[in-house]
Amino acid sequence: MRKKSDLPTKICATCGRSFVWRKKWKQVWDEVKYCSDRCRHERKQTISAETR
Repeated sequence: MRKKSDLPTKICATCGRSFVWRKKWKQVWDEVKYCSDRCRHERKQTISAETR
């Protein structure tokens, strides 16, 4: 079994926190940008507010 410290990490595009690879992201890890649904949703709101 791998230790959590051995797993790849990324930085969230919204909050700037680092997050660790999860098994459910196995197939799409290269496309993952946000650490949570909340950050993903907030990013969409910010982008749509800026375009108005």
